[in-house]
Amino acid sequence: MNNHSHLLLVQELKTYFYTFEGVAKAVDEISFYLDKGETLGLVGESGCGKTVTAMSIMRLIPEPPGRIAHGQILFEGANLLELSMKHMRAIRGKRISMIFQEPMTSLNPVFTVGDQISEMFVLHQNLSKREGWEQAVEMLRTVQIPSPEKRVHEYPHQLSGGMRQRAMIAMALSCNPEILIADEPSTALDVTIQAQIIDLMMQLKEDFDAAIMLITHDLGVIAEIAQRIVVMYAGKVVEEGQTLAIFEEPKHPYTRGLLKSIPKLGERSRYGRQRLQEISGIVPSLYELPPGCSFCPRCPESMAMCQERVPELVDIGEAHRVRCWLY
Repeated sequence: MNNHSHLLLVQELKTYFYTFEGVAKAVDEISFYLDKGETLGLVGESGCGKTVTAMSIMRLIPEPPGRIAHGQILFEGANLLELSMKHMRAIRGKRISMIFQEPMTSLNPVFTVGDQISEMFVLHQNLSKREGWEQAVEMLRTVQIPSPEKRVHEYPHQLSGGMRQRAMIAMALSCNPEILIADEPSTALDVTIQAQIIDLMMQLKEDFDAAIMLITHDLGVIAEIAQRIVVMYAGKVVEEGQTLAIFEEPKHPYTRGLLKSIPKLGERSRYGRQRLQEISGIVPSLYELPPGCSFCPRCPESMAMCQERVPELVDIGEAHRVRCWLY
């Protein structure tokens, strides 16, 4: 794998949290890449390490208790983990932006939306306060917020959930970033607003030519917009491949379980309601991961070997990798 051929290349990343309970291996030696202009889906259950991966890329892991213990994060060939915090701040927000899961906690409640968006232009593009404010109005118009000249003077609590999420997207895209990391951008919104936010992100991706890393547990959204998928479980990548290949022929038992849990039209149980298939058991504690494969206690296809050794991530086809002893 040529380090310089990918826009972003994460190699053997380990992000651990050191607490009184022990060491939580939130991200444990994961590797993947993101190419210019592509949409990559990062999927898995809550607690599998998706958000910690994004925070590691942004260098926003709280230290202590967290620490990036090992690995490289190469952005256009330069290792982000070796940059000074001053240099990293120049990249964060300008060249790599992130839309956080809950805009109410990400937007500052004591500043207007206009103040917060205009600050991006003042900081990263050296515009005057007035020019930054004009650009903030334009960005709110771009993300389809009605009456942007009025909304720009409002505080986050005065906006609806959908509008706050749009304001976050406006802030994230204000400097035309090369990479946009979206962490569950539509989770807290109702279904119609969710669809609008996803459509908006895809439209803005075309307009701004940004690569998107979409973190979600919603496989329906991933199927619609991602070119490739990385499936995570208990801090590790368990499968990676083209979206079509993973949906048509999922290889890892965990990926198959995730896909079976998606509701399907027309399926009904004898009680008239649809019976969803679930993955039995619970995600293991990151402080007490089982020996061998972490998914083994929940896996319907586990063998003796699965309990003893951690499988490697192996190539099983064109750009398709899986971590399982079945292969």
